[in-house]
Amino acid sequence: MPAGPPGPVTTRSPGAPVSWLRRTRKLAAMRRWRLAGGGLDLERPIAAAIVNVTVDSMFEGARSGTPEQAVADGLALAEAGFEMLDIGAVAAKAGPPVSAEDEAAALVPAVEGLASAESPVLETGALTVSADTFSPEVARRALAAGASVVNDISGGCEEMFELVAKTGCGYVLMHIEGPPRRDRPWREYDDVVDHLRAWFEGRVEAARELGVSEEQIAIDPGLDFDLSPEQDLEILRRLGELRALGLPLYVSLSRKDFIGAVLAGSWDERLPAGEREWGTVAAVTLAVREGADVLRIHDRSSLQAMHLTAEICRPVESAA
Repeated sequence: MPAGPPGPVTTRSPGAPVSWLRRTRKLAAMRRWRLAGGGLDLERPIAAAIVNVTVDSMFEGARSGTPEQAVADGLALAEAGFEMLDIGAVAAKAGPPVSAEDEAAALVPAVEGLASAESPVLETGALTVSADTFSPEVARRALAAGASVVNDISGGCEEMFELVAKTGCGYVLMHIEGPPRRDRPWREYDDVVDHLRAWFEGRVEAARELGVSEEQIAIDPGLDFDLSPEQDLEILRRLGELRALGLPLYVSLSRKDFIGAVLAGSWDERLPAGEREWGTVAAVTLAVREGADVLRIHDRSSLQAMHLTAEICRPVESAA
């Protein structure tokens, strides 16, 4: 069964940072993410390509449909320069439950095919396969099939944290305010970024108590999940405040609803996903400038924007 939502999180009052936070701040300059079997150097941002073994994901261009097509699409994206492939088999939008068996039947063959594929790109060791799932059982099978990262949109649960600790895999911890795949009203916060910081501190501490190392965790602010377009924009402007936590900053923003709403000037009349490519390019550019380490994106245009922005923003002394 899918993992449930996280328990209530108590916002800490300002004061001395928790012990893991002090350590990660000291290590922040290294920008390395520990994964199953190795790690990723994050001195420059990397791109995670979105590959969906689905027929109902929000962007038609990322619907591979079958595990075989997902492998072919994933290899093409790797050849285009994506360093990571994020493979999912359940659409994030609201919908009926999907059994672990059905999800695994679509996801695991695609993960296994990509993790074991023969390709000049893969032989460089530059490609990492990520399993996009909030089910601990599906995550376990995907890791056994060769995934080295679990991308969990549920905010985590004890069973998932225990699996991550046992396997040593990389883990994407995403902010969300309830069970995934359900529609909820947007919440109001006195300061949305302060709320996210406190939420992440609480959830990382919960993961650590179950044996997960902070070096395994990347944090994702969860743009579009329980957040209004205005809140999404505020988070993008202030990503540096989340990066200051010292954990890798994973930003999934490609073709999201907030982009369509801003471009159309209205939530109700927001542009469809197919018309959000160039808005995504603009958002990627800002995210890189503000310190995003991993960008989860669909398109080569966003990949190019990521690389060029990173080059422009390099410190002058390291540009030689």
